Amino acid sequence: MTMGELAGMIAAIAFLIIAVSLAIVLIKLSKTVDEVNRNINSISQDVDVISKQAEDIMASSNSLIKDIDEKVNVLDPVYRAAADVGQSVSDLNEATQNLTKKFQNRNKKSFMEKVAGAGFKMFKK
Repeated sequence: MTMGELAGMIAAIAFLIIAVSLAIVLIKLSKTVDEVNRNINSISQDVDVISKQAEDIMASSNSLIKDIDEKVNVLDPVYRAAADVGQSVSDLNEATQNLTKKFQNRNKKSFMEKVAGAGFKMFKK
């Protein structure tokens, strides 16, 4: 075997090693790409399920919000009426206090008038 043949054989073996290594890398890369595709499909399906559930939750939330809004609208007049009753009771309490003060002042004047009248009666005699 000549040097040229030996160099050719070494080059052929090196090329064979490179080709086998490249084939192994390509096979592993193909498996990795297949796994990535399966994961993407699985994630897509999961996202579809999650988005459907999110839509259902949003629909339920909207329904609950409408229901609560209707109930608040029903209860709002009750709260206003209670506030009006409270204000009326407060006004009545204030009017009663004013009337009591006037009555007390009137009784004091009457008592003073009685004392003054008794004093005048004593001096008239």
